[in-house]
Amino acid sequence: MNKIPLTVKGAEKLREELEELKSVIRPRIIAAIASAREHGDLKENAEYHAAREQQSFAEGRIAEIEGKLSNAQIIDVTKLDPNGKVVFGATVELEDLDNDKRVTYQIVGEDEANIKEGRISIGSPIARALIGKEVEDIVTVKAPSGNIEYEIISVEYI
Repeated sequence: MNKIPLTVKGAEKLREELEELKSVIRPRIIAAIASAREHGDLKENAEYHAAREQQSFAEGRIAEIEGKLSNAQIIDVTKLDPNGKVVFGATVELEDLDNDKRVTYQIVGEDEANIKEGRISIGSPIARALIGKEVEDIVTVKAPSGNIEYEIISVEYI
């Protein structure tokens, strides 16, 4: 299986979610199932079926997170020496050459991506266009609405 790139923060978030699922949510669901069983006939017991569905979802998510963490390649961007180039984990400030608007993105793994928080997936068109480029380079991003040209204003490794 391929290694999944994760930032240090992304791996920590997954570990926190896994701990929450195992130590809080799983015991709560087990208690709900036990309580629902006490109500008698399980065939028509909506509480029991709802708790079992929650258990299925939680166990699936636990397995998914454990799989991702076991296949993760955790990259600490602060310890890299990319010589000013845009790499995985870098935070890049861009200026749209059409309207002079500036945006800042951090390039992260797919599980960490959240456009509202300025984190874009390494597989996104913008990230693919930026990788390997440097400050003052002009990049063209193929977007559904047409090509967009950006100038790289700054690259940080934080």
